[in-house]
Amino acid sequence: MPKTAIILGATGLTGGMLLDKLVSDTSFSKVKVFSRSSVEKKHPKIEEHLINLFHLKKHKAEFQGDVVFCCIGTTKAKTPDKETYKKIDYGIPVAAAKLCKENGINQFIVVSAMGADVESSMFYNKVKGEMERDVLAQGIDKTFILQPSMIGGKRDEKRMGEHLGKIFMRSFGFLVPKKYKIIEPETIALAMRRLSKKGYDETIITSEKIKEIANARN
Repeated sequence: MPKTAIILGATGLTGGMLLDKLVSDTSFSKVKVFSRSSVEKKHPKIEEHLINLFHLKKHKAEFQGDVVFCCIGTTKAKTPDKETYKKIDYGIPVAAAKLCKENGINQFIVVSAMGADVESSMFYNKVKGEMERDVLAQGIDKTFILQPSMIGGKRDEKRMGEHLGKIFMRSFGFLVPKKYKIIEPETIALAMRRLSKKGYDETIITSEKIKEIANARN
């Protein structure tokens, strides 16, 4: 029976690619998008809910489906205020996981980041680690946490440090260990879709394994 998917972060690069893949996949009959702004894509399968994601719990009644994909994330450059950063990168995914548990949704797939560590002295890594910890604490049967390395692709906003990092990684990629190599957003989207259909024997999925899952043929 075709599934109903929920995507948080569909206006972003990875989430947008995931949305395209889900609407073209006959395994999914509906894709609910919860976001602040419209994805500006028209398709019979897409059901948009334009909301304040900081108040996701208010929309519990509409938050019904079979699998939730959380592609929410910001950056230090885009969100320099640490309190707001944490509300986005920690607050939204954890609120979504709690709604999954309350509404009986047994699949939750979330994009985190390499270096996530609740014990880290780095604020941004610590926030990701806390998010992972509290998502797992919900006890959702099929939870998958993806930890990609630097994500490739073109974005509208300027991120000079990230841009320079990508130039280095692409120019001197042969010197970079596999787990640190750039990963494309399409690869992450493909892996997320496959995880929702095939599952995996691990909960925390590193960048190398994301690529393996995305490229799997069976």
